[in-house]
Amino acid sequence: MDNTPEKKPRVLSCIQPSGTFTLGNYLGALKNWVKMQEDCDCFFAVADLHAITVRQDPAKFREQIRSAFSMLIAIGLDPEKSPIFLQSHVAAHSQLAWVLNCYTQFGELSRMTQFKDKSQKHADNVNAGLFDYPVLMAADILLYQADYVPIGEDQKQHLELARNIAERFNGAYSPTFTVPNPYIGKVGARVMSLQTPEKKMSKSDTNVNGFISLLDSPDDIMRKFKRAVTDSEAKIYYGEGKAGINNLMNIYSCITGKTNDEIVDEFGGKGYGDFKVAVGEAVIETLRPIQEKYKQVYSEKDYLAEMYKKGAVSAEKVANKTLYKVMKKVGYIMPY
Repeated sequence: MDNTPEKKPRVLSCIQPSGTFTLGNYLGALKNWVKMQEDCDCFFAVADLHAITVRQDPAKFREQIRSAFSMLIAIGLDPEKSPIFLQSHVAAHSQLAWVLNCYTQFGELSRMTQFKDKSQKHADNVNAGLFDYPVLMAADILLYQADYVPIGEDQKQHLELARNIAERFNGAYSPTFTVPNPYIGKVGARVMSLQTPEKKMSKSDTNVNGFISLLDSPDDIMRKFKRAVTDSEAKIYYGEGKAGINNLMNIYSCITGKTNDEIVDEFGGKGYGDFKVAVGEAVIETLRPIQEKYKQVYSEKDYLAEMYKKGAVSAEKVANKTLYKVMKKVGYIMPY
């Protein structure tokens, strides 16, 4: 009988340090990352190299990187179980991206819908990095031989490109990269804007009442939920034409674990005002320990410096092994 422990699937998860994380980020993705640590061999990165396709103020950018890293620990990711690192601290990301550029066709990148969307948003700064972003993302994934990558709808095309590049390189030389698949775990909540519930919650929303930041004060959280847009029916159930209430029910369900039927029973005969307060209170209590942990971690500069280094060293061990194989196969003379 083979007693060898079953190899856990490897998963790479990255998030950009582009300001504060929202309740949508947490319930839609980050909460699941914590659970993934138990079942998978995880690598977590703050994708700071990707962030400079948009102009950054240096001081603010440093603060955002530190804040994002602190928040990953605050939500429950354990650096003792899985490497948590800054992408820019592992040079292999940039090195592999250059090699993969030479195995990616210009036409493939031209077809990326996200490039077209972002070019319109930032028409004054359509830089080569924005065009080439998907190749760096492919390098991020392929460096760690990731079996799975948790991605949103907007990243599906980029993952498909990473798969194509991996297959192309493997075909040109010999099997080198694991061909990654999208991570299909427990589906996180798709949290919508509190003001425009037909749109996804986003920190770039011009209406600050539309999103909940993970660092919002209890008063701000409650105020935003009380102002959440709903319909005029004043009856709590999940259904067509009730985007605002559907969104609040999704949030409440994701936090309490209650089904829609249980929520309907709990608030039978009650109005939207009572329900909004209950959702606000549930969110406040969920975020309270996260905010406390965040403040503690963010304030400990020495601890953070130690964690940056620890994460980078662990990530480099795996990343450099892949890079070495790639460089050798391409024909480079290796220094070691």
